[in-house]
Amino acid sequence: MKNKKVLMTILSGLFLILLAGCGAKEETAKINKEPYSDQQSLLGTYVQVRIYDDGKKDVLDKAFARVKELGDKITVNEKGSEIDAINEQAGVKPVKVSDDVYPLIKRAYEYSEDSSGGFDMAIGPITQLWHIGFDDARKPSQEEIDQALKLVDYHKVKLNDEDQTVYLEEKGMQLDLGAIAKGYITDEVVKVLKDNGVTTAIVDLGGNVFVLGHSPRGKDMDWNVGIQDPNKARNTVVGTVQESNKTLVTSGIYERYLKVDGETYHHLFDPKTGYPFDNDIAGVTVITKKSIDGDGLSTAVFSMGVKKGLEYAEGLKDVDVIFVTKEDKVYVSKDIEKVFELGKDSGYTMGDRKDLR
Repeated sequence: MKNKKVLMTILSGLFLILLAGCGAKEETAKINKEPYSDQQSLLGTYVQVRIYDDGKKDVLDKAFARVKELGDKITVNEKGSEIDAINEQAGVKPVKVSDDVYPLIKRAYEYSEDSSGGFDMAIGPITQLWHIGFDDARKPSQEEIDQALKLVDYHKVKLNDEDQTVYLEEKGMQLDLGAIAKGYITDEVVKVLKDNGVTTAIVDLGGNVFVLGHSPRGKDMDWNVGIQDPNKARNTVVGTVQESNKTLVTSGIYERYLKVDGETYHHLFDPKTGYPFDNDIAGVTVITKKSIDGDGLSTAVFSMGVKKGLEYAEGLKDVDVIFVTKEDKVYVSKDIEKVFELGKDSGYTMGDRKDLR
């Protein structure tokens, strides 16, 4: 949505953060109009942190150090990664993991259960087989997919809280926490900011966006957040919502994909079929208080389709969703129906729930 009163646009992988200046009040001396900012290529994406608190530039280094520290422990196929160590010992023995990694794995297991396997933390054999997003991506044979599916079962991930160990029961099983790790890391970066006295900032881990505090353009003003159009180039928005101290996470078919014989395969895989989810969703944005929840839920509700996804999300506390369909319709959860603004020139229309099947 274009707004002549928008004073500043922050371009991210999947979101635009717009600092609305309408009715802005005088800034306090402690908050800068222009942020201290850094952007680095990490976790296979662009990571950007912007801090508006005066005198807090040094916190940027601490924030990026935390991203790197966690990335080294969590990333699949990363030398020395704790997740790699678990995968290498599949069917052999439990692996003790650090205080940083165990809570993430526990949460991933909980989301696997809550979504009835729509989100499956043990999807690794399938994602590694297709390898979408990498130079060696390919469409596997049906036989390969069938064999890999036998190893996809989060029930066979055994956790021991007392010893803090993780054990994959069968050889060849693989954890892949890519669908939830960025959310966890985003939350950890926000902790670093808060622990160092930062009150106003934006953290963006390749589309996992957290808006901390209120917009620096006025006292108690929310950030005006533009939602990425899943069917167009980056930095094109469908509409906007206003939020503070919230995180917005998107999953969409546009992020990474593979084209084979005229057919497009996206990177969000159905653990039951071994193929990308095939439903009416082009993209979904989840708004929550914690980014790890937004990450887990974005995959979970994507697996359900719009109708069931809306119903599921609305049954949860402090969760809002925005669905964009392949038919250029937009559906939002009830609590944000009045605050979501559809872009006049977006080319989309608001969908009618009565039409959902």
